Amino acid sequence: MKKTIDDLQLNGKKVLIRVDFNVPIKNGKITSLKRIISSLPTIKKVINEGGKAIVFSHLGRIKEEADKEKKSLEIVAIELSKQLNQEVIFINETRGKKLEKAIDKMKNGQILLFENTRFEDLNDKAESKNNPELGKYWASLGDVFINDAFGTAHRAHASNVGIASNIKESAMGYLLEKEVSALSKVLDKPERPFVAIIGGAKISDKIGVVSSLLEKADKVIIGGGMAYTFNKALGFNIGNSLVEEDKIDLAKEYLEKYKDKIVLPVDHATGKSFEDQERIVNKNNPLQILDGTMGLDIDKYSIELFKKELENAKTVLWNGPMGVTEFSNFKYGTEEVAKAIYKLSDAYSVIGGGDSVAAVESLGFEQAFSHVSTGGGASIEFLEGKELPGIKSIQDK
Repeated sequence: MKKTIDDLQLNGKKVLIRVDFNVPIKNGKITSLKRIISSLPTIKKVINEGGKAIVFSHLGRIKEEADKEKKSLEIVAIELSKQLNQEVIFINETRGKKLEKAIDKMKNGQILLFENTRFEDLNDKAESKNNPELGKYWASLGDVFINDAFGTAHRAHASNVGIASNIKESAMGYLLEKEVSALSKVLDKPERPFVAIIGGAKISDKIGVVSSLLEKADKVIIGGGMAYTFNKALGFNIGNSLVEEDKIDLAKEYLEKYKDKIVLPVDHATGKSFEDQERIVNKNNPLQILDGTMGLDIDKYSIELFKKELENAKTVLWNGPMGVTEFSNFKYGTEEVAKAIYKLSDAYSVIGGGDSVAAVESLGFEQAFSHVSTGGGASIEFLEGKELPGIKSIQDK
């Protein structure tokens, strides 16, 4: 068991908190406050207990000097201050005298946010490559370290693993703890029947998670682009749909070994090109995709089939969309799956992956899910059964 924030004595301590403030920004405005709001319980706990909260995060990718202008965390400091209804000291540096002095001057219960950790990537990728000197330096700024950024837990960066390896005491924040416990519940002790729904474009992106879930779940529903590779493996016509030729043998292997578990779409909504257009459905033979068209979503028979598989589920895990959700005509399948899970009153349901989460949010269904995961790649690697470096580096109880 890893230490959690509740195991720490925080009063009077300089508490380094790695959060995930990698928020979407459009025309100088933050378009979703979800990540900021998710971090509040941990930050509030530190300041309410008289700790000095030294908060930091990455924001986007920094490849050249010009990127810094649009990727400053100052805009987040202003929003965080509003959310907490107290001053947030913002330091526009990632190291140096100005930052050190500001931390030294902090009083108990104050909050300081320093600049985007990825600004250090201009210094030979010091953050992303976990430069030992940088991790040691950041660790020297505090007494204890709390990691509350699940979104980057699958990466060994200076701002998570680097600090944790160089500080006397480290623990998980509330958000990280919540993610680990929700995903562990699905993997380790799922109430059955356990139905997993995996979507998204490619098998290669999710090979590990598909194999892991085929072992653990009672049924695995496969939708999205990866379904066409499975359909081709079964000998169906898939037209111009996305296919991974080098994964057809693997799909055949899965279909043989887990034929009673895998559930595939039985009809398709297609288009003539990869853009939003009217849905074309092969009414005579729904399983076959017409030549000259490409699959862009599932259609009504698949939705009925998937709903039937979900009916008695006690544990549901959903990761990845059923179609191209950025096209308004092809988000129908994803939204219908969201509605089907929404209606399950006594199932433990967990959702992860940007597009499926976005579909659930746009329908206002977040409250119906037992857990909405904040980490894309991190939740996938966790579900594959991998140990995530950002979690592994935290001290055990």
